[in-house]
Amino acid sequence: MESDGQASLAEVDAPDRGGFRERWVDRNGHRIYVRDHPGQGPAIVLLHGFPDNLHLYDRVWPYLTQAGRRVVAFDFLGWGASDKPARYPYTATNQTGDLDAVLGQLGLDGVVLVAHDASGPPAIDWALAQPERVASLVLLNTYYSAMATLRPPEAILLFSLPLLRNLARTVIRASDTLDRRLYVWQVGRFISDTTDRGQLTRLLYQQFRPTRPAFWALNNDLFGTIVSRTRRIRRLRSFTRPVRIIFGAADPYLNAGWRGASTGCSPPPPSCSCWKEPATTSRSTSRSRSPGCSSRPRSPADGGAAVP
Repeated sequence: MESDGQASLAEVDAPDRGGFRERWVDRNGHRIYVRDHPGQGPAIVLLHGFPDNLHLYDRVWPYLTQAGRRVVAFDFLGWGASDKPARYPYTATNQTGDLDAVLGQLGLDGVVLVAHDASGPPAIDWALAQPERVASLVLLNTYYSAMATLRPPEAILLFSLPLLRNLARTVIRASDTLDRRLYVWQVGRFISDTTDRGQLTRLLYQQFRPTRPAFWALNNDLFGTIVSRTRRIRRLRSFTRPVRIIFGAADPYLNAGWRGASTGCSPPPPSCSCWKEPATTSRSTSRSRSPGCSSRPRSPADGGAAVP
């Protein structure tokens, strides 16, 4: 897959902001905001879902950079500090293009892709299209295809069902109070620390408001994405790069039942073996989903490949 963005890259050194470089990647005239933390390869590329941005990983990347790794995080178009073009087709497929533009213009190959939430489809699609450029794939409480245990969050369901979403959006447009209460209720369910929940949800809501066009468009695209990716399940079994799957067991929505249903891990393909072990998933804003189980690539001693 070739990036359809222009071959241009602007960067600003920002050593006083954590030692990372702020970069702007061009995609068809729209700017994607990137934070590039220097270190050794293979580069770890952190992908956010929705409604989120690169700050999702603010409590994760310091551990990775302290270990000497290069870490790249970016905001998909429509989110965070990236451009939010009006009437833009915000879809999972276009997010795959965002990822391709970032990796292409930063000259990255042999990357470790880390996907969370709705970034699962673009990360997996890109990895399937260009496996030779993937060192490994890490999946954190995400989705790709239809499965019996997948349950969309209530607000996602409200804004994605074709017959309901237009009515719901009309009501929300007419009431900022209802919009805020729905957001705080839904997002607050992922914040276990009650002392921080109120302040944190207010801050996150302020960040969310400008991203609503992208949020609604990705909701429009959600079920079509799941249907189309379900048809690609057989392709996953041919993916031979190492895969590590780490799911918080207490997540009632993107739950551990995804492991076998969506990856074909039973029986496991060569790149992915599935067994339970303690694991911790972390969110930058204390929105932690409880420790659960992970399935990870076999080590060479187990007859499989180790994650770089």
